[in-house]
Amino acid sequence: MSIIAVENLSKTYPVAVKQPGLKGTLNHFFHRTYRQIKAVQDVTFYIEPGEVVGFLGANGAGKTTTLKMLTGLIHPSAGQVRVAGYNPFRRQPQFLQKTSLVMGQKQQLLWDLPALDSLKINAAVYQIPDKIFNQRLDKLSSMLSLQSKLTQPVRKLSLGERMKAELLAALLHHPQVLFLDEPTLGLDVNAQVSVREFLKEYNQQYQATILLTSHYMTDITTLCDRVLLIHQGLLIYDGSLDGLLERFSPCREVKVELAQPLSEETLKEYGEIESIEGQEVRFFVPRENLTETISRLLAQLPIRDLSVNDPPIEEVIGRLFSTGQV
Repeated sequence: MSIIAVENLSKTYPVAVKQPGLKGTLNHFFHRTYRQIKAVQDVTFYIEPGEVVGFLGANGAGKTTTLKMLTGLIHPSAGQVRVAGYNPFRRQPQFLQKTSLVMGQKQQLLWDLPALDSLKINAAVYQIPDKIFNQRLDKLSSMLSLQSKLTQPVRKLSLGERMKAELLAALLHHPQVLFLDEPTLGLDVNAQVSVREFLKEYNQQYQATILLTSHYMTDITTLCDRVLLIHQGLLIYDGSLDGLLERFSPCREVKVELAQPLSEETLKEYGEIESIEGQEVRFFVPRENLTETISRLLAQLPIRDLSVNDPPIEEVIGRLFSTGQV
């Protein structure tokens, strides 16, 4: 049975329309008109217990709106949602015990108090007995390397340490389902790696289900075997990362190292040039022309080395969002 079941989910916002000038202001005041903004349109997907799923989309695509509907923060305009067997919008205590939401741009810890004080408040809210609270605190703080930081005021923690403390607070009640919205936003490389390693270890130890949004593709490629891709409110892909490349990247990346520099005019005959750095050239070559193009390159150019790869996933997604071609 799916732990997250989303069927025909939609969210539409009415937005007031106002014309400029005094007349527009008076009309807006007495005869207000609205246009409908479709943030999410007829989205359906299912997630099984223990899965780690990436949720991708450009800014404004509908990712955060969907997460807010899954956690019950906003009510859908249409469709049905079941998370851990509950309707999220009812916000039942049993549902809140089984889920948690972490948003990289918002914090739940009290700024001027030590993180430990906020954690004790969370333990009281979730009615966690002292013995279990101490056991979980020791375990999670050890996994996050936070033992020596919990007694410091939150405002004195680094950004990476604050994010770890936020994760600890969100996981103290051992939720079955964890929603993460940009959990590594703004963190340096070392802090990002640390958070990823923790999430991977936590999922393996506790079989928690994780739905993750991130603009850092390394978060997705490190943690997720499956991705959901949303574009302008529509779910346009649900499957593996490899399948995503097959569907949205009709080209392969060919890298060559030349024995001597050649002009761009000469090189562009062999494919779309992505970059030229000295004697190293990257081409995008249509998959159906790959064998023929490699044969031509080897026969006609002074090549020292050649490799063929799928384009980096972040480039595929970036092109997709920038061109709007789905």
